[in-house]
Formats: sequence, C-alpha cells, structure tokens
Amino acid sequence: MTDQRSDALPMLSGFDIDLFKSGTHYHIYNKLGSHIIERDGVKGTHFAVWAPNAQQVSVVGNFNGWNRESHPLNGRTDGSGIWEGFLPGIGRGEYYKYFIRSNNGYEVEKGDPYAFHWETPPHTATVVWNLDYQWNDAQWLEKRRSAPPLSKPISVYEMHIGSWRRVDEEEGRFLTYRELAAELPEYCNYMNFTHVEFMPVMEHPFYGSWGYQLTGYFAPSSRFGTPQDFMFLVDSLHQAGIGVILDWVPSHFPTDEHGLGYFDGTHLYEHADPKKGFHPDWKSFIFNYGRNEVKAFLISNAIYWLDKFHIDALRVDAVASMLYLDYSRNEGEWIPNQYGGRENLEALDFLREFNNAVHTNFPDVLTIAEESTAWPGVTSPTNNGGLGFDMKWMMGWMHDTLSYFQLDPVYRSHHQGQLAFSIHYAFSEKFTLPLSHDEVVYGKNSMINKMPGDHWQQFANLRLLYGYMFGHPGAKLLFMGADFAQRHEWRHDFSLDWNENNNPSHTGIQLLLKDLNGFYKSQPALYENNFSQEGFEWIDNQDGVNSIMSWIRKGKNEEDDLIFVGNFTPIVKSNYRIGVSKPGYYQEIFNTDDLKYGGSDVVKREEQESYPVPKHGRIHSLALVLPPLGIVVLKYVRGFDWL
Repeated sequence: MTDQRSDALPMLSGFDIDLFKSGTHYHIYNKLGSHIIERDGVKGTHFAVWAPNAQQVSVVGNFNGWNRESHPLNGRTDGSGIWEGFLPGIGRGEYYKYFIRSNNGYEVEKGDPYAFHWETPPHTATVVWNLDYQWNDAQWLEKRRSAPPLSKPISVYEMHIGSWRRVDEEEGRFLTYRELAAELPEYCNYMNFTHVEFMPVMEHPFYGSWGYQLTGYFAPSSRFGTPQDFMFLVDSLHQAGIGVILDWVPSHFPTDEHGLGYFDGTHLYEHADPKKGFHPDWKSFIFNYGRNEVKAFLISNAIYWLDKFHIDALRVDAVASMLYLDYSRNEGEWIPNQYGGRENLEALDFLREFNNAVHTNFPDVLTIAEESTAWPGVTSPTNNGGLGFDMKWMMGWMHDTLSYFQLDPVYRSHHQGQLAFSIHYAFSEKFTLPLSHDEVVYGKNSMINKMPGDHWQQFANLRLLYGYMFGHPGAKLLFMGADFAQRHEWRHDFSLDWNENNNPSHTGIQLLLKDLNGFYKSQPALYENNFSQEGFEWIDNQDGVNSIMSWIRKGKNEEDDLIFVGNFTPIVKSNYRIGVSKPGYYQEIFNTDDLKYGGSDVVKREEQESYPVPKHGRIHSLALVLPPLGIVVLKYVRGFDWL
C-alpha cells in the first residue's frame, strides 16, 4: 500500500481528493483538521474541513473573539466538499471551532472532527496542536515485530483511566497521564500482565459514558493531559514491556451539537433515516458506512492511533450492533438490506476494509471484536469471507461461567455441562476470555460478591474461577478491581478501593493472579496452541456427581503438557483417580488452595506415582487429594526406572 504521509505540508492534492472520495485515504488526518505550518516565511495554521453542503465556513476562536466573518475558509471547486485555508499568526494552543452556514440556512459552530486536542469538558472547543514527541520504545516495537502476536501469552488488564486511582488529598482528582505513567507500568509488571487495555481515551463530553460516546475521535481526553502526555504513558508502558490496547468505537456517536451529528446542516456522518441512523439503546447516531468519506474518517482514525501513538491493538466495541440492521429494534423499526435480510452489508464491507487496512499497514497489530452473537467467521480472513479480526471476546464463556460460579456448590452437579459447554465452540474463533467492566456494574455485583458461601468460600470460589480461566484455552482479560477482589461494584466517579489490600484475603487473590499470570507466561502449553484444538484434551468432563473436571493443555512439545483437575465443591476429595497416558511420576506445580493465597493448604508437594489402574480410557492413573474449591495443575516429571 502506498504511504500517503509523504507531503510535508497538509495541502490537499488531487490524489488526496481521489483517495478521500473513494474512502481509501487512510492517512487523511495528515490533511484535514488543523496543522501548524510555515508558509512563505509566515507561521500559522492550515485548516481543512469536509462540509459539502455548506454555503459558508469560517474559523472562529479566542483569537478573533468568535467572529464568524473575520476568518473565512475557501470551498474547493473539485467537488470534494472540503473547505480550507491558511490563517497566519494562529499557533499551538488556540481554541477554535468551525462556523458553518448550510445551504438550507442552518447555522452551527462545530468542533473539528480531525482535531488532535480538545478543551477539557464541559468546554467544547477544539485546540490547535501538534504531535511532536521523541519516542523511546524502539526496542518494544522491534520485539513486537519479532513473532506473530497470537503466538505469545496475552493477559490483559482492562482499566478505566479516570477511576483506577485518584488523589484523595486533592478532592479525589484524576491521575494525569504522566502520573499514571509513574505507577501503572510498575503495577502491570508486578502483576505479570502482558497488556493493558484502556476503555476509550478519545475525547468525550459526558464522563459517565466511560468514553463510549465520542466527539473527539483523534484526541486523547484532555481531562488527563495533552496528546504528548498520553504518548508518554504509552511510551512508559512499552519501555516496561507492556502492550497497549485501546477500545475503539466506530459503531455510534453522541448527538451533542458541537459533534459530528447534522454536521453541515445535513446528516453527513450518520444515516438520515432514524431506522438506520439512530441507536435506540444508546440514543446516539449510527455512522453511514456506505459513504466513502465516512469510511475514510473512521479507518484513518484507526490507523492514526497505531501510527501516532504506537498502539498495539484495537478492541472494537459493539460489533454486533453494526452487523445487524434489526439490532435492538422491533418489527417495523428497521430497514432490510437490498436482499431483504437483516445483515448490514455496508457495515460488513467497512469492517473487512478496516481489518485489511490495519493489517496491511501494521501487520504486527491486533484487532479484537466485542461481538456477542454467533456470527460466523469473525476471526477468519477476509479473503475467505470472514471479518478479518485477530480475536473475539468469548461472551458465551463469560456468561455461562459466571452463571455457574454463582450457584451454591450443592446445585453445581446438575449444571456441569454448562461449564464444559464452551469447549464445544472454543476453537470456532480465536477467543479472548473476558471478565470485563460490564460484569461489575449496574447491580451485577463485584466479582467477589458474585461468589456464593461464607467469607472463606467466596474467596476460594474466586481463586477457583481464576484458576479455571487460566486453564481454559484463549487469551485472558480481567477488569481492574477484580485483581484484588474489590467488594464494591466499579464506580467510575471513585478510585478503586486499594485499602482493601490491607486484608490478607484480598492480598491472597492479588498474589494468586500475579502467580497465575507468571505461570501462564512460563508454560508453553498454555499459549502455544491457545487457539487450536491441538492444545486441549478432556480427561473427564462427565463427573457431575462430584462436580470435578479434568483436562490436558498441550504445547508443541509433549513434555510441556499440563494436567488440570478442578474440584468445584467445598469438600476435600481424597483418593480421586484420573487417567494418565504416560506411566511415571507427576509433580503438582500449581494449586489455587495454597496457604499463601488464603487457601486451606491441601497441597501435595512430593512427586506422585501413577499406577496401572485403567481410568478414563488410559492405561495408568493417579490417585489425587483434591483441595476444596480448588484447581491443581500437574506435570509429568519422569518415567519409572524399570521402563
């Protein structure tokens, strides 16, 4: 693909216009928006905005007293609908908007869709800015290119920047990007996470939307600092060996007057018909994916974060809402496609083009779909009819698993199939196992408060859940607060309750997760075949009477294989026999019931010998003591001397 970033000045050439009109200008952010330049020895800013139905466009700001007549832009005569102009004397830090008078008489002041920086909400102006920054993450980027990303362990710490930690002595203010950079990389490294995933950092007017109602697609939220401050945070995480994933929201945008909606007096970015252009759940506009310039806006935005901010992966929000024309709509409230179906064909083309563009420009970057239905081929290549994502959130696993774990253990024997069911489809896509923010809000309870039983059983169940998650195929994702069993649901207006770590039960959960992450990274069987049937084999998933399941995780080399045995009841199970294929000695190498995690310490530290007692279709078996509400992991050590 041709690199479209070659021009030093943001002047739009005929080639730029052709690419933009065809929807394939994936670096249009270098041309549209505001760009500080020097022309003929005069310093100033070049402005360019797409407003094809405007009669007049001018730049208004603090530099001209918001005068709508003093700084007009010129409309291009090439049919592109772009207005542009060089305004001398305007430099970094100037607040501005575009005043637009439409052909239909509509008048409005709009923020710049391509602005790199915005005023801090509730203020709504855009800010002239540059993206100058000296990066120090070359070693990380080289490492990222060294091997396919899905061949490595992926354990993600999902977080909301505004509520991870706050400064109590300053009335609970947010940490800035730079303050986060002083704490977050160290914490992620301590906890052995491989990646951090930020809920949307792009500018959004309503803080309570958690960033999912965006107006400033090209601007990190100024609540926490400047674009360079956010670059510094990403840079610091990279230097600490931590990858950065951004939530990205191409599915809808808010109706705020200063935003994208009804931009030039027409429905420019959104569909005009509310049956296609308005989301009934979120009360927001839906992008018109059939309009080439809108596709260029969105895909170039994705490329922008990878290019200018060195982001390692994009997690695409609410993909299901894009795929189905009848998503969250009753009969008569949606418009079928040209073939009479419910599939959004324009959105399908857009998602495929997005994934192709990302993987062509950045082959070592991941795209991840939050897709909650059984749509086939989400992670299949686009040339095979798939959508082209690298991974998909395994929403079915999350819901089935949490539903099972919330049961009192006395009832679990009747629901074992619910827990085992995910393996039936675990390799139909390349999955991430999420325990995400959506599961700890709106009365759903925190992760620890979902668990049944008394205090000890709640924490044992949570240790068991995390052990089961790390033994299950797929990448891992855990939302902040669940890493130390926070009791409160997540509250976006408050800091996490870090003081709970003064309690040994909470510290035990944190240490368990730290060690599980480290164990995951150290055991090839847990990541080499993470997305392949070759990496998993049941020993027994039928023992519902005892609520026990056992399975094998397999690496590329047989000597790396691991045996997982989970006891989902609070009763110690003695002399429990599982079949093994290799006669010899086995070592218990992980146990969620270890005393250091707050467990009851039903731990077997010496090697265990197999016996020629057939079980589970295998010639030998082990007689195990299984801890209550615990998972043990065993590894073959050596054969018998006489064999």
